[in-house]
Amino acid sequence: MSDTPKAIQVPLYELDAPAHQLHFESILNSVPDAMVVTDESGTMLAFSRAAEQLFGYTAAEMIGQPVNLLMAGRDRTNHGNYIGNYLRTGNRQIIGKGRVVIAARADGTVFPIDLKIGEARIGDHFLFTAFIRDLTEQQSAELRMQEMQSELVHFSRLSAVGTMASALAHELNQPLTAVANYLEASRDLLDSPDPEIKEVLRGALAEAATQAVRAGEIVRKLRSYVSRGEVDARPVSLGPLLADAIALTKTSRDRADIPVNIVVADQANRALADPIQVQQVVINLIRNAMDAMTGRTDARIELRVSPDEDPDYVQIEVCDNGPGLSPEIKETLFKPFATTKSQGMGLGLSICQTIVEAHGGIIRAVASPQGGTCFRFTLRRDTGKSEP
Repeated sequence: MSDTPKAIQVPLYELDAPAHQLHFESILNSVPDAMVVTDESGTMLAFSRAAEQLFGYTAAEMIGQPVNLLMAGRDRTNHGNYIGNYLRTGNRQIIGKGRVVIAARADGTVFPIDLKIGEARIGDHFLFTAFIRDLTEQQSAELRMQEMQSELVHFSRLSAVGTMASALAHELNQPLTAVANYLEASRDLLDSPDPEIKEVLRGALAEAATQAVRAGEIVRKLRSYVSRGEVDARPVSLGPLLADAIALTKTSRDRADIPVNIVVADQANRALADPIQVQQVVINLIRNAMDAMTGRTDARIELRVSPDEDPDYVQIEVCDNGPGLSPEIKETLFKPFATTKSQGMGLGLSICQTIVEAHGGIIRAVASPQGGTCFRFTLRRDTGKSEP
């Protein structure tokens, strides 16, 4: 027989209260992410060592204080409403889901965090445990990457515009020159008294009309070529894809505290799409919604994925509670270079439309029942069946 003593395992439920307290303190001292425990009133009951390092407060300073001291912007003002709404309705906005929000350190600096919250019910009371991860370095890297991508896209647009202008100038030069020549000749023939000139004049005008139609056909073909696009569509899970898109919209800290809630129906979670292009559409729509709600303290955005009326498609909605769209704006919404922004190029929604239509879907804007605007677009649903 071996003389080596065997470890004695004691189930956690058999530990006494002091042992439980020691175990809990060891967790607070060793958990790598910042951890904060609050009661249902938002009062902090525990503050981990990682939280002390992240926020610059000591646990002794924080225990008994309202947790919104760690928040910034709208979240600091509205936190009490968030808890009250959850306790009243049971509607989970962040519990068990996670969200990127803006936090505040002891010195007043603000920074982005990934916030995940768990709950425990003890009798008639709730405890909430927040796990907090600093996203400063990650978002800085993403922001720089995004800036580089934006610069590349901007350069590509300018290059495309220049190429298209050059192609149009080259291709249209001949028919437009012919139109001008025929019309000038017709003008000169009008002064002739010869009755036979009428037939010549009719022929010249007919040729001018033919060349004008040819010019229009050249423009149509070029537009079709430019807008056709190429799509690397493959089966994707929309939930993680859209969550990443939301995170990328939070890189601008002046708008990062605008809540973006996402609801994905299980039966609509799979689609056939180019992930990067779909994210580009969603990011553009969310940023437009954020711009439309500048200055609103109750700003909120809903991102919903649901089955479409056509069973072969899924529908994605980006809805805001902003001022809505005027009839004038609706008329030119998806036209290139139409914009209400002083710094905008007016290409964002036009590009969104091109991407969605290249996927075989449609995009439109409708009034939201709660006020504001909903942009809806469709994607082909992934049925799991391979194409023949």
